[in-house]
Amino acid sequence: MGAKAALARKGGRRPDPSANTRYGSQAVSGHQAPLDPSFSGAEQIQPSAGMDHHEEGRSGGRRRGRRRKVDPARGHSAAGSRPALEGGVSETGASVADNQAAAVQSDHFQPGNVQPDPGHDTRGFPARLPSAPYAGARSHSSRSGPLYAALDLGTNNCRLLIARPEERGFRVVDAYSRIVRLGEGVGASRRLGEPAMERAIEALANCHRKLLERGVERSRLIATEACRAAENGDEFIARVKSETGLALEVVNRETEARLAVAGCVSLVDQDAEGVILFDIGGGSSEIVWLDLRNRCGARGFALTRFIRAWTSLPVGVVNLAERHGGVDVTHEVFEAMVADVASHLQTFDLGDELTAAIAGGGVHMLGTSGTVTTLAGVHLGLKRYDRRRVDGAWLENDQVSAMIDHLREMPYDQRVENPCIGADRADLVLAGCAILEAIRRRWSCSRLRVADRGLREGILTELMAADGVWSRRTGPRRPSRQRGRK
Repeated sequence: MGAKAALARKGGRRPDPSANTRYGSQAVSGHQAPLDPSFSGAEQIQPSAGMDHHEEGRSGGRRRGRRRKVDPARGHSAAGSRPALEGGVSETGASVADNQAAAVQSDHFQPGNVQPDPGHDTRGFPARLPSAPYAGARSHSSRSGPLYAALDLGTNNCRLLIARPEERGFRVVDAYSRIVRLGEGVGASRRLGEPAMERAIEALANCHRKLLERGVERSRLIATEACRAAENGDEFIARVKSETGLALEVVNRETEARLAVAGCVSLVDQDAEGVILFDIGGGSSEIVWLDLRNRCGARGFALTRFIRAWTSLPVGVVNLAERHGGVDVTHEVFEAMVADVASHLQTFDLGDELTAAIAGGGVHMLGTSGTVTTLAGVHLGLKRYDRRRVDGAWLENDQVSAMIDHLREMPYDQRVENPCIGADRADLVLAGCAILEAIRRRWSCSRLRVADRGLREGILTELMAADGVWSRRTGPRRPSRQRGRK
């Protein structure tokens, strides 16, 4: 049975924990966490009280009712009239709504204390920060400042994060995630299928409603590999605009790699001389080498300036599972997936120099994807996925190998029943393991740090930094409406 057939067997829904959570600034072992939390062990980290799953996602379920076209002129129910999420309370004290939501971010996020170069990244990434006040949004400004939003429509998931800047980072006030598998079948047909587009538009309509209800003033709404690769990607983007009012930006691969770095650099070990950061997606996988041998004490967002090389592989968990099968994965099938991925790694610039840097012993891996969060959750023996224990966790090389072997030995039904995998991801997780295994065989590091964060956090960090919300002044500066696009 292939990935598409397995999808038909899926169902069920996971409860949605609290959305009003914080990133970063928290008490750790009886003292205040530093500005850039790069701790030496997972036990020191006190991230969230919720869960959020990256590219392969852990949310989703059956659709309820038909999608309706969203009319920005129509009124929406107030927060207090919506059904409560499990444990979720909004800033105003009203229940936070959307029983279909499955993403929860947690803690107070700290991007670091250095702002980006407004002109150009020193490693070749252009400083593109297109964003504008969200069209049609009601102004809900409060004493705490404006709201920002980041939306990531990937090959597998549709995810939204809404946050308010604070003195040392930002507080997430609402979040949404749903598995849509927009890229289903694109590898074979080169086109987005109608059922996949319907699922994505339904999820985007929910995101549009949240943006309106929250009164978001600054946002960046991106689409990635599925829309890049599909011949009808532009048609789909126009349809999204017509049916939901959302203007999605199809970003290139280097932008996707940069945003992944911006969202995760706060987890870089403060003593590391280098990092291999990878983001295993649904339709592509990004790998970035941060060369920190001359970091001179730089931390947090400043580390984005040390990108030495990057690559984007045209393989992710969805298209790899569709090519090789994701349900009954034999040893031969798994090795074929690894070889498929390895063939794309040969073109990585400075690959031999990276190998030499790793030999010095100061380089660690940093992974942001559902694959690595699954490995961490299984390693920790979690009865239910807990982001507080996963985000920032360290895994030794032999532990990663043991967890990959453990997942490979699990039959499909056991993967479905595992609380850190579930039915939505049971046919994708081994494809993710194959991508990770190919990376590890090419560049072997002694340690891997797990990040349950990524593109959305990177988007929010760049938007807020561009608006100077963390400059040395009282309170965040209101975003400039003239800077964005209409």
